Amino acid sequence: MAERYDVVIAGGAAMGSSLAYHLAADSGFSGRVLVIEKDLTYAKAASALSASSIRQQFSTAINIRVSLHGIDFLRRGRELLAVDGDVPDIAVREKGYLYLATAAGAGILAQNHALQIAEGADVVLMTPAELSARFPYVATDDLAAASWGASGEGWFDGYGLTQAFRRKARSLGVAYREAAVAGLAREGRRVVSVTLDDGAVVACGAFVNCAGASGARTIARLCGFDIPVESRKRSVFQFSCPTPLPDLPLMIDVSGVWVRPEGEGYIGAGVPEHDPHCEDFDVDWAQFEEQVWPALARRIPAFEQIRPGRAWAGHYDLNLFDHNAIVGPMPGLDNAYLAAGFSGHGIQQAPAIGRGLAELIVHGGYRALDLSDFAFDRIAAGRPILERNVI
Repeated sequence: MAERYDVVIAGGAAMGSSLAYHLAADSGFSGRVLVIEKDLTYAKAASALSASSIRQQFSTAINIRVSLHGIDFLRRGRELLAVDGDVPDIAVREKGYLYLATAAGAGILAQNHALQIAEGADVVLMTPAELSARFPYVATDDLAAASWGASGEGWFDGYGLTQAFRRKARSLGVAYREAAVAGLAREGRRVVSVTLDDGAVVACGAFVNCAGASGARTIARLCGFDIPVESRKRSVFQFSCPTPLPDLPLMIDVSGVWVRPEGEGYIGAGVPEHDPHCEDFDVDWAQFEEQVWPALARRIPAFEQIRPGRAWAGHYDLNLFDHNAIVGPMPGLDNAYLAAGFSGHGIQQAPAIGRGLAELIVHGGYRALDLSDFAFDRIAAGRPILERNVI
């Protein structure tokens, strides 16, 4: 006889473990939860390899609200995710995002800022002179405006958050199993069991696909539908600079290249000119020499003297339809749910998405934050979320 769980979650990194924690912590839920994760070291998971940043500087209300929820959770994470007095170190650094704009982009920056303020984000719109006064090492000769998150934005330890979610979930009774989903059995509009790659069969009351760049699309197809999600690779480069740059935020240059402090040095990256579906983890060193370094040296002249260091490459699940999350019930199924296509925003959105899916499963609807804008049916209807601030 197959082992049975009330909820089976495919994917146990930040998203799946956030959902597991929120299910187990919900006073209205008393069932059993199993998280299936193919690599519990998370060595190649986006949750471990991303730059692990959070911002409210989006152009759509839903993304702003999700990240406001996220920063509130991160601020309370040490308390919420502590286990038997052992407090996790998520290392939240609220140094802000700094968006730069030329005259061509200044109007959009101002429109985005108005929405961000209306939603409660702490974002400051600056003229070039004000930018120079606050961050004098930034070249402003071609800029018309800048937008800086004075609080609520920055970076944190994504791997630490993932492990904290997992550890807390396990302390609340959630089971983890190192395996991959190989098949699903359906009866009518329900997923009734999951077959693992080791041959085990697990019966389920509800099933959730949080399998990320490496598995979400494959599992969606097993469920009888497709999602427009592909894996994209990003190389992140570390370097040092002999000139101090006090209080540097995470800066997004007009070129699309970004940089932020990391320890005693910095990390930076950009979107490669050619960006196909990718499954390898090879660092694109030429991108640093040809794209990242020149853009950074142009914007911050002190970076002309940087000393390159190590680098790494990671993947994320790009939603080809509109670069936004796909969250909620799976089409054609009454007990199956999806969280995929986060397009690089998954680690910062994990607290809100995990809670929202838990509410959907336990209570039949969203409570803390309505995530229905992310539903799959927008794709079938050709109704994209028009997010301008995608990096």
